[in-house]
Amino acid sequence: MRKGAVVGTAVVVCAAAVGVAVVVSRRRRSKREAEAERRSRAGAVIEEVEQRFSTPTALLRGIADAMVEEMERGLRADPHAPLKMLISYVDNLPTGDEQGLFYALDLGGTNFRVIRVQLGGREKRVVTQQYEEVAIPPHLMVGTSMELFDFIAAELESFVKTEGEDFHLPEGRQRELGFTFSFPVHQTSISSGTLIKWTKGFCINGTVGEDVVAELSRAMERQGLDMKVTALVNDTVGTLAGGRYVDNDVAAAVILGTGTNAAYVEDANAIPKWTGILPRSGNMVINMEWGNFKSERLPRSEYDSALDFESLNPGEQIYEKMISGMYLGEIVRRILLKLAHDASLFGDVVPPKLEQRFILRTPDMSAMHHDTSHDLKHLGAKLKDILGVADTSLEARYITLHVCDIVAERGARLAAAGIYGILKKLGRDKVPSDGSKQRTVVALDGGLYEHYKKFRTCLEATLADLLGDEAASSVVVKLANDGSGIGAALLAASHSQYASVE
Repeated sequence: MRKGAVVGTAVVVCAAAVGVAVVVSRRRRSKREAEAERRSRAGAVIEEVEQRFSTPTALLRGIADAMVEEMERGLRADPHAPLKMLISYVDNLPTGDEQGLFYALDLGGTNFRVIRVQLGGREKRVVTQQYEEVAIPPHLMVGTSMELFDFIAAELESFVKTEGEDFHLPEGRQRELGFTFSFPVHQTSISSGTLIKWTKGFCINGTVGEDVVAELSRAMERQGLDMKVTALVNDTVGTLAGGRYVDNDVAAAVILGTGTNAAYVEDANAIPKWTGILPRSGNMVINMEWGNFKSERLPRSEYDSALDFESLNPGEQIYEKMISGMYLGEIVRRILLKLAHDASLFGDVVPPKLEQRFILRTPDMSAMHHDTSHDLKHLGAKLKDILGVADTSLEARYITLHVCDIVAERGARLAAAGIYGILKKLGRDKVPSDGSKQRTVVALDGGLYEHYKKFRTCLEATLADLLGDEAASSVVVKLANDGSGIGAALLAASHSQYASVE
């Protein structure tokens, strides 16, 4: 009996052990299968993103051709053209011969800058310059036009009072100012323009439809400040002027920052909507407002469509929403959210912060993208700080890095296609057939281009590829850091009321 009981017990124990082993094996297999399924879903999402964000060279050439077509429509004043191709009335760009004391006011956001430069002609160039940055009190951003411009004029007057011995105004002359006003304006002359609408958080009564130069001039008069606005420009035109002052071969300027825009020098005869007397220079600077470029050829994805639909201006600024610093980080966030939902990229629970729109800024995206550590620890720290994910797997970090690469590469390549389009419009995409030497400089400004190294490198390489070796050797892309501020002062000089008597 006892022997049989022992045998029976052994059989039961053995069977139980086998049963436990089978369960454990099944659980392990189930876990492996679940992990394989999760990775498969992640791979499917990534593969689709790679396909939708793909920008082969042939596609970029088609986009450049579409850019040229839309530029020409805008120059004809086609009411349906997405590119407005605004006439800037800047027909005299700085030459380097400018002399004297000039001021600039740069208003484009929650801060404004006041700048002064002493120009010493071709030999001395910018002898000295000074600037101050002033924060606009929040209540003035939603107050009245008089309150805002009186505040600006008062700060400008205080700045003028600090003019030192390094700055010299010829006796009997009025101080002159270049006004960089980075809001939508219908410009009517080099020194006048009516406000179309406020943006960037401003909502001020009594300014829309009014001449912003007249508003500023009346405010300066109320302050007892004797100063004349001789040039009203937007920041991209200012960047072009600043670039031309340094390098006479600058033909276009592009800003790639929070937003994006481009301006270039057009032959006045190639502007059908120009109805005035042709400028003596034969040229006119065109403010493209290229952020609003749209084309069926642009490789838009479900993430772009959703971002646009949820934006304050759906259907507008399509190009800007694909290439500018305001949106690149947000596109990455939307892709990561899809991966979190479909493939549990950050664990079984989707991080609540990942659901917040615009929580991932492009500077953070850039910092993650430039992480070269073997375990991507800096990228992991960013995900923890921004999204609250305490412990990300190495796989999740590498997938995040890859998403940053996909989004940045598409943005940079599309921006390069736009620049190539401008060069095509100007006939500077090829080497001259007569064998003459031609040099073309594109001035670039903005934090995205300046600080996002991988974006900048990709843009420049793509542009060179589109141009081909021979033509690329004659095209230079040059950083024009903070060109818009001094550019306004230089345009005040080149359009001075005293220019004819110099």
